Amino acid sequence: MRRLIRSIILAFTILTAGAASAKPRPPLVLAAASMQESLNDAADAWAKTGHPRPTLSFAASSALARQIMAGGAADLFVSADEDWMNAVAAKGRIVPGTRATLARNRLVIVSAAGRKVRVPASGVALGRALSAGPLAMADPASVPAGKYGEAALRRLGAWPIVAPHVVRAENVRAALALVERGAAPFGVVYATDALASPKVRVAGIFPTRSHAPIVYPVARLKAGTSADAEGFRRFLLSHAGQAILKRRGFQSR
Repeated sequence: MRRLIRSIILAFTILTAGAASAKPRPPLVLAAASMQESLNDAADAWAKTGHPRPTLSFAASSALARQIMAGGAADLFVSADEDWMNAVAAKGRIVPGTRATLARNRLVIVSAAGRKVRVPASGVALGRALSAGPLAMADPASVPAGKYGEAALRRLGAWPIVAPHVVRAENVRAALALVERGAAPFGVVYATDALASPKVRVAGIFPTRSHAPIVYPVARLKAGTSADAEGFRRFLLSHAGQAILKRRGFQSR
């Protein structure tokens, strides 16, 4: 009888261990800092359908791309521009046929919520307004939001005046935080970042013609091991996933 009980316990242990191992590992998603709220919403919605909730890691697209190119393991990459996805693709890190446009965005100037100001549209007047104090921007040397911002300010004729006053943040959310804390009177961020923070208001909107289109590509990575990665990628591109992004202010892909 004791042997029979031990056999039953052993069989039950093997069966439960097998069931546990069969459960899909949640995908690890490396995503641009500006995607925080939208991808958390999408991960929650995906989990409600019975899938393991994806693990999300947010930073500047430049930092994430360098991590991937250096051999870092992840399942999905969402970049805030095409350039860094191109760099990852050139290193042979993405699964062919899985790259797609996930969303689009707009670029804006924000100020503290209590400041009711509107900045001039262009030229010297815009440059003087933004150089009244530190101007918070993601680093224009590498981070997409900063690159878009520099391009726009150059096109509008304000960059030569503004450049000496730029405070270079590690990503767009760090730039937003400087305005939220009052460390900078103005910041250049995405429209979705402004929408996510009650501590800032939009003081100006850059014309779409002033910079390259703000496109967020998504792709599956060759180093990924999660069986759920492709399903979550498809969910993000689906009508349900796109509706989540739209509620957070992103434009359709």
